[in-house]
Amino acid sequence: MPTGWSRNEVEATVASYLAMLQAELAGTAYNKAEHRRNLFPLLDDRSEQSIEFKYANISAVLIEIGFPFISGYKPRFNYQKLLLEVVLSQLQTRPEIRTLAATDVEQPAAVPTVEDILKSLTEPPRPVELKNRAASPIAHYSAIPINYLEREARNNSLGLAGERFVINFETARLIHAGRENLASKIIHVSQTRGDSSGFDILSFDQSGAERFIEVKTTKYGAHTPFFVSRNELEVSKAKSKCYWLYRVYEFRNRPLVFTLRGAFSTTCSLCPSTYVARVA
Repeated sequence: MPTGWSRNEVEATVASYLAMLQAELAGTAYNKAEHRRNLFPLLDDRSEQSIEFKYANISAVLIEIGFPFISGYKPRFNYQKLLLEVVLSQLQTRPEIRTLAATDVEQPAAVPTVEDILKSLTEPPRPVELKNRAASPIAHYSAIPINYLEREARNNSLGLAGERFVINFETARLIHAGRENLASKIIHVSQTRGDSSGFDILSFDQSGAERFIEVKTTKYGAHTPFFVSRNELEVSKAKSKCYWLYRVYEFRNRPLVFTLRGAFSTTCSLCPSTYVARVA
C-alpha cells in the first residue's frame, strides 16, 4: 500500500504536469492519458485517481502563486508543502514555460463567434477549501516574482473582448425573452463613461429593472482568481440589489460564463493584494 508521496514521485508528477501545461500554452496538442501512462513506472504503485488528485493539487499551487494552470484539473488546495517547493523549483529551472506564460497572458484577444451564446451560461463553481493549504502564496513571490494571473487581468484587449462577448450574451438573452426593446438599450458603460462607474455594462432584467454588470475575463478555468478595484467593491455594495458579476472563463476556446448577483463582499472571498504606502 503506497504511503506519502516521495520527493522523486512529486518531481516526476510535477514534470509531467508542466509538460502538458507547456504544450497547452504553446497551442500544441497533447494526450493526458499518455502522460499518465508514462508516469506510472516512475511512481510507487499509485492509482490513476491518485495521480489525478496530485495533478489537481498542482493546479492549486499554480493558482496560489499566480501562474496559469490546466483548466481540466480543478484545483485541490490540500497539498503538501513539498509539492509547493517542487513546483517553484521546476518553474525556476524552466524559463521556456515562463516565457510562454508571459506571452499567453498578454496576447491580444478577439470576440469569438459562438453558435448558441446562451448555452455559454454555467453554474458558478463550488467554493474551494482553503483552510488546509500548505502556505500563503504571498511568502513565495520572491521565487516567482511575476504574478501572471494579475498580469492577465490587466490585459485590456482580453478585458474588452470579454465585455463585448457579454454584450452579445445579454442581447441574445433579452431578445430570447421577447424584450428586443430592452436589448437595444444596453450600454457599454466602460467605453462611454470610463471606469469611474464601477461596472462595465448597463443591461436589464426581463422586468425592465437595471442590471449593473462587471465583467471579469480569463483564458483559464472557472477557479482562476480575479482582481477587484476599491471603486468596484464600493459600487457593488451601494448597488448590491442590481449589481452582477459576469465571470467569463476559458476564453481561449469556447468561452463560458457564470454570474453572481450582489456585493463582492457577500459573493466572493476577498483578500488584499496591494497596498497604498506613504512615508510615515
